[in-house]
This record gives sequence, structure tokens and C-alpha cells, in this order.
Amino acid sequence: MTNNEHVTKCGTVSILGRPNVGKSTLLNQLVGEKISIVSPKPQTTRNKITGILTQDNVQMIFMDTPGLHKSRSKLGDMMNKTIYATADDVDLAVLVAQADKFPGTPEHTLIDRLRKNEIPCILALNKTDAAKKDEILPIIGKYATMYEFAAVVPISARTGDGCDALLKEIEALLPEGDHIFPEDALTDQPERVLAAELVREQLMRALHDEIPHGVVCETERFEELEDGRVEVDVLIVCEKDSHKSIIIGRQGAMLKNVGTAARREIEKMLDTQIFLKLWVKVKNDWKNNAYFLSELSVMQED
Repeated sequence: MTNNEHVTKCGTVSILGRPNVGKSTLLNQLVGEKISIVSPKPQTTRNKITGILTQDNVQMIFMDTPGLHKSRSKLGDMMNKTIYATADDVDLAVLVAQADKFPGTPEHTLIDRLRKNEIPCILALNKTDAAKKDEILPIIGKYATMYEFAAVVPISARTGDGCDALLKEIEALLPEGDHIFPEDALTDQPERVLAAELVREQLMRALHDEIPHGVVCETERFEELEDGRVEVDVLIVCEKDSHKSIIIGRQGAMLKNVGTAARREIEKMLDTQIFLKLWVKVKNDWKNNAYFLSELSVMQED
């Protein structure tokens, strides 16, 4: 990226879109580190995750949001509320859409929100590596009739193709201003929250389709030892006794495998040895328990 050395820029950028369109993958690609968990299942992201990229005189503060969806619980209501709040109060937005699919209800809803708040928006057409070129042009044409996008950038969040061009378009739209975060900051999320999310990521990768969305993880203890190693205790909450049995697995095999994979990811994040303990608790219908949701650090907003 080329920056005017006399101009300091800083701004907030929301990453919006429907579930499973690649928003979290894009955030991680842009920041260059794993900030937001990723899985093939939709609605992986539940809260607002902030990723920070500082290059020379430009600081971009990205906000990855849950995918806009039809809510069926208080948890879903909170997720959609997070999306709308983020769309309302940023300097610009990146609408991530699939390159080979025409806009549907989520895209129309988000564009209406951006139009109402007069938020400049870049359209990032994702998964171009899996789309045919003759499929993309009609879709760009359709989006052009819906909103006056500041730019349209075909990308592949998975491979990184087009992401440098996207960053240049974002930089051009950022306002002038002093940087908010230190130059080496990558996220504003506490390490204990990221640790819990990394455990949930491995659960989502390992479990049957009906179970992951009924699971939440919360770090109960995060203690750094004198020798630099860290002890992390994570509570896994599920909705049913039958789900608990599956999460634990025969002779504890599933929980052990999840713990091993999560520990490796947390060690990469913290660059130190981790002692990870997991245990599982059943809380019926926790997704509709407003008090329980309000107590979860992984669901807290600013």
C-alpha cells in the first residue's frame, strides 16, 4: 500500500454479510493473523470481533459481525442487534457477498440499513476462485442497481486474491485522524475470550450439525505462571444431556481430541505452553436465557 507520509488515517470498517459467506476468513486474511474463528458451518461468529491493521500512517479497525439471519432465539436477536449496531456506527462498510449468487433478503436488508445511515460501502464479491467469470458480471450488474457502491472488488478470502486491492479501496475512504490503537495491536479482544472461542471452533469442526449452535464456551480461569506458561480452564455449556454425552464422547475421546486441537491453536496465539482443562455443563434452553447471555464475556459488546 502506498500512503501519503504527511496524512495519518484511522477509521472503523464493518464487515457485513449473510452467514457463511467468508467474513471471518476475510478478517483473518486482511489482518494477517487468526482473530476470528472459522468453520464450514453458518453463524460461527456470534459477537463483534475487532481486528486491527496498521500499515505506515494508516490504521484500519475491522469489525467482523455475525451473519444476518432469521432469528429463532434471544441469542439470534442479540446477534442481529450486533450487526445493526455495527452497520450504524462505522466510517465505512464492506459488504461481503458470494460471487456466483444473486442478492437475497440479507443483502437487501443490509443495503437498506447502509443507505439509511449514508454509510459508504465497498462490495467484496467473495469466492471468485470457485465462480466462473461469466457468472460474476450479471451479479455485479444486479448489485449496481441496488446501491451506489464506492467500489466493487472481486476477492477470494481463502487464497487472499484481490485482498490487496480491497485494502487500497478501504484506505482511500478512511477519514484522517490519529491512530486509536498501538501500532502492534491486532485485536481488542481479551486473550481469555479468544481462548474460549478457539475451543468452540474445534467443537464446531468436530460435532454433528445439530449440536454446535447449542454450545457456548466461557473461560473460567486464565492464569499466567511464573515460568510464562498459562493455565486455561474453559467451561462448555450445551442444551441437552444427550449433547453432553456426544461432546464428551466414548471414554472421553471426543472431549480429549477437541482439547488437544484447541490447545494447539491457543499455544499458537499466545506463543507459549498451555495447560488446558475442559468440562461440560448442561443448561437447558440457554440461548433464550437473557440473564445467562448477559453474563457471557464472549457475548459482551463495548
